[in-house]
Amino acid sequence: MSIRTILAVETSCDETSAAILRGERELLGHVIATQDLHSEFGGVVPEIASRAQLAVIDRVVERTLGEAGVTLAEIDAFAVTAGPGLIGSLLVGLNWIKAAAYSLGRPFIGVHHMEAHVFAAALEYEEADPPFVATLVSGGHTLILFVEDWGRYRILGATRDDAAGEAFDKTARLLGLGYPGGPAVERMAREGDPGRHPFPVAMIRRGGRPGDDDYYDMSFSGLKTAVLLRVRELEASRQLGDEVAHLCASFQRAAVEQIAEKTARAVRAYGSKRVVLGGGVARNAALADGVRSRLGPEVSVFVPQPRLATDNAAMVARAARFRLDRGERGDLDLNARADLPWPGLL
Repeated sequence: MSIRTILAVETSCDETSAAILRGERELLGHVIATQDLHSEFGGVVPEIASRAQLAVIDRVVERTLGEAGVTLAEIDAFAVTAGPGLIGSLLVGLNWIKAAAYSLGRPFIGVHHMEAHVFAAALEYEEADPPFVATLVSGGHTLILFVEDWGRYRILGATRDDAAGEAFDKTARLLGLGYPGGPAVERMAREGDPGRHPFPVAMIRRGGRPGDDDYYDMSFSGLKTAVLLRVRELEASRQLGDEVAHLCASFQRAAVEQIAEKTARAVRAYGSKRVVLGGGVARNAALADGVRSRLGPEVSVFVPQPRLATDNAAMVARAARFRLDRGERGDLDLNARADLPWPGLL
């Protein structure tokens, strides 16, 4: 059977998304339903997230089919995020896709969430093709890998504690900016002086070299603690209100500088002329600017549009296209895994 159209679903956290992909880049329909239920808790509550996804997934898929102008029976194959993520949320999408595939006698495939982020830029840019360095930055993951080819990955470094997106969210909470914190910090940072508060740039040991165990790794817990201590000092002197924008700008500078330097190290070590950014934090313009500035014009940096950087089903469909074209298929006993291992690690 020739696979022309793929319907993919993404439910790994609090977004509920569906997409229909024809070929490698033609998105016929793409819907993302974002939950506004978690702001009062300062973060995603897993039970609330999964219940909300269960309530909307049928409507999300129906709207996607409507955008594409196709019926479910016209779909050739199905795909879904199988992990990592929140188990309850993952199961919503996985069980929906398995039921649809079984009822229609169509193949389906489970996709690794972070591998899907690697494919996101390829939906827009034909040049975003291996080999390249990929820097994936989100609320749950921060890692750098060398993509030798599609399906062949070498993880170079990762955060040793907080993910970058988590640090953004916690900083926003400290400053009373609400949730999600990343966009709020970025907006405030535009009005601030990034040099006003000299927060430390972690894991940047000068003179290091590939092979050192911290050469590519990152850490954001120390930066988060530095912000906390400075906030307490400013609260004690009743100056915090005047410093929020400067704190955001200074925090963002330190976070971006670390990610940009680690990405640059990978580019130098592997002689790469291409870098792909992915994950929700890739929507931060300062991050893309910082990476481009560090690498210079000889290295092309591909950043997916915001809809494709956040958790979305389009990237799942694109990763699934690669897997399905290789003849891979999912079994009905496939289960969701919060710790799903990367496929194709070198």
